[in-house]
Amino acid sequence: MNDGTIETTRYPLLEPLLAAAGLQLQGIYTIGDAAEIFGVKSRTIQEWCRDGKLPSRDLPGRGRFLSEDLETFLRNSVRKAEFPREE
Repeated sequence: MNDGTIETTRYPLLEPLLAAAGLQLQGIYTIGDAAEIFGVKSRTIQEWCRDGKLPSRDLPGRGRFLSEDLETFLRNSVRKAEFPREE
């Protein structure tokens, strides 16, 4: 049943990153935007795309990612195992 309210999609992992960087949620992100969000160089984003870690899209203008793409990337990110140091 539709009560006339518009349901907005929430991005529980992406939104705190955006807030911490002083950025707002957008519909489309460029490689430069993604680099700013993740605190890395544009080249790193390009490498993630090349390696299949962050799928990119063929969007209008210079856009390559949707909010859902960045949220999925964060959701699928895995923390590297830490190994004890040998002394």
